[in-house]
Formats: sequence, C-alpha cells, structure tokens
Amino acid sequence: MLGLKPDAVGNGTAATEELRRALAAEEGGRRWLRRLGVAIAITIAIGGGLVWRAKHKPAPPAKYLSQEIVVGDVAEKVQATGAVQPLLQVNVGSQVNGRVTRVLVDFNSSVKKGDILLEIDPTLYGAQVTQTQAQIQAARARLESAKASHAVARVNYERTQKLAAQSLASRAELDQMKGQFDISGAEVASAQAQIGSIEAQLTQSISNVGYTKIYSPVDGVVVSRLVDPGATVVASFQSATLFVIAQDLRKMRVMADVDEADVGKLKEGMEAEAQVDAFVGEIFRGKVSQVRFSPNAVQGVVTYSAIVEVDNAEEKLRPGMTATVTIKTREVKNVLKVPNAALRYKPSPPTTPEGKPIPQPPDPPLGKGTGRVHLLLAEKRGDEKADKRVVPIGITDGLFTELLPGALEKGQKVVTDENEAEEAKKKKGKLF
Repeated sequence: MLGLKPDAVGNGTAATEELRRALAAEEGGRRWLRRLGVAIAITIAIGGGLVWRAKHKPAPPAKYLSQEIVVGDVAEKVQATGAVQPLLQVNVGSQVNGRVTRVLVDFNSSVKKGDILLEIDPTLYGAQVTQTQAQIQAARARLESAKASHAVARVNYERTQKLAAQSLASRAELDQMKGQFDISGAEVASAQAQIGSIEAQLTQSISNVGYTKIYSPVDGVVVSRLVDPGATVVASFQSATLFVIAQDLRKMRVMADVDEADVGKLKEGMEAEAQVDAFVGEIFRGKVSQVRFSPNAVQGVVTYSAIVEVDNAEEKLRPGMTATVTIKTREVKNVLKVPNAALRYKPSPPTTPEGKPIPQPPDPPLGKGTGRVHLLLAEKRGDEKADKRVVPIGITDGLFTELLPGALEKGQKVVTDENEAEEAKKKKGKLF
C-alpha cells in the first residue's frame, strides 16, 4: 500500500463509491416494487369485497307492514270495574239503649234467622214493666171507685126526678143531681181511658225487654261486628250498626260502573265474566240482572251502575273486592275480519327532495258503519302499491273488526303500518 501512487488510490475509492450507489439504487427499486405489490393486492381485495357485497346485498325492506284478511269470530265486549257485594246485606242495629252484657257471634260466624246475636242488660226495662203493671192496678182501682160514684149519682138523680115530679124537689136540686151524675160518668170514662194508656205503656215496656236481645233477621254470615261486651249502645233516630250480615255468599253481585258511551249496549240477561286480583286468571261467570237509570257523576265523568250477579260456589269472592267485569254484548261467528290497525293506518305524505312533507287534501268523512283501509296490490320490494278502499264494517272486539261481505275477500292483504315510519319514529326517539 505504501508503494501505490496517489492517483491509483484515488481511483479505487471512487470506484467503490459508485458500486455502493448502484447497489443502493437496486435495493430501493426492489423495495418500491414490494410496496407496489402490496398496494395492488389491497386494492384487489377491497374491490373484490365491494363486488361480493354488491352481489350479496339484501333486498330493501318492505315499505308496508301488512296482514291478511281472515275468517273468524268477533265478539263485542264492554268492560267496567266495580265492587263485589252480597246479594242481600243487612245492617243490624239496636232499638233500645243499654250496656251490652253478651255478644254471641263473631266475624265469619254462620247464623240462622232468629239466632241471638247480642244481649243488653234488661234490668232497667224489667223495672219499667213492674212499675207499669202497678200503675195499671191503681188505675183499675180508680175505675172501680168511679163506677161506684157514678152508680150513687144515678140513684140520687133518679130520686130527685121523682120528687120533682111530685113538686117535692126544686128545679135547682134536680139540675145539681143531673150535673153530679154526668160528672161521675165522665170520671168512669177517664179512668177507663187511663187504663188503656197505661196498658199501652206496659206493652211498650215488655217490647223493650224483648229488644234487649238482638236476633238475626236472616240466614247468613256475619261480615262485620262493631260492638264488644261492656260497650254502651245508644239508640237514636238513626240506629248505629252493630252487625253486618250477608245472606248468602255463594251468590254475589258486582256494582259495575259502566261508561255512558257503552251503557246503551247493555241489556238485562247478558252474559258476563268477572275477574279479581286475588285469583289471577280465574273467571267468575254471571249475568246482568239490572242496568240502573240513575247516573253517577264524579268529576264530570258520568257512569251508570250495572248489577252483575256472579256465581261464587266456592266462596272465593269476598265483599269489597274490586272486580273487572267483561260483558259480551254481541257476537258474530265465521265472518271476515280486518285488523283494527288497518282501519287506523294513514299513509305518510310524500316529501320534497329536501325532505319536507307535501300537504295532501284530507280524506272525506266516513259514513256510519264504514271504515277506510289500504289494500296491498303489489308487494315487490321497492315497487309496492296500495289502494285506498272504503269498506262496510260491523262490530269490533278491540283487535279485529267484522268486515261485511262484498268489499274484500279472505287472504287479501291490508296495510297496517309503514317500515319507513317505524325508522323515523326510532330516529325521533333517539333525539330526545
């Protein structure tokens, strides 16, 4: 190396540098080619995915939701709520005052007509009977005395009459004897009347003694007992209730409050079903026995009471329970019926390119016994067609309405809603 010339060393270094540059350029070209290949592969993969997605893209959702017109039964029903009560419920009170000595029945006790329910201390009323009996005896003695005085006055009057006829007695003496005779007769009548008055008092006193024992007026069950031994009973113009007796719990009634819009559909004898929260799913069957004319107005809402008699053979229903009553007013079988959702459906108005709804003229009003449906004519996705129809309708059960013959046929489809409307509702709901 020491023996090389300077020119020779410089030339070798330059050659080495050129070789390095050539190798670097070749390596860079290869790296660029690899990147280009990767980019092309990604592009091909994305394009293939887009092509596959386009080929396997699901069909657009149907514009309309629809249901077929079917054949079945439609039952018109009226629902109301009310309280369960016994057919006959008697409030038992007291006709006399006094301290209660014995109470012989309790809640839920079965009683027969004539059974003693309660006893009041009879001492005071027994003393009144004894006192009245003594008064009667004294009055009878006074009557006898009055009769004797009346007999003496009669004799004196008759003797004076004879003497006056013989001019042996003056006119004044005759008038005096006549007056004494009349007065004694009046005293006899007064004594007799007094005896009658006292005898009436005796009858009342004896009755009061009987009223100290309170008897059951009917066969039944004691629903409520509102008195205890030792309490003081005070009878007034409106007697306090001591017991409530239900005659027969195997037959109950529901006082159902029926809305004034539905009361015209009810008639006596219609079948009814009652349900209570205590026995979920169990139905108690009965009939409408009466629809009262008297209105019940509460905060401007007018209802009418319908009496529904319900069988309660197992005595599950209890007085005071709240019952939901369903009364079947009319029923038709094997008829065409249309979903109520189809009668309520209204198509969404068309929109401008900016998405604003275009006002449409209102539909003409429907006549009595008619409804408006939209018959589905074409179901092709993206090209659905529906035709507006006015059809005659009958009764409804809340879900389906009777479709009278001649308008539509079984199996035809009617629009009940729109998918686009559903999506709009969802989006609207997310905004709030």
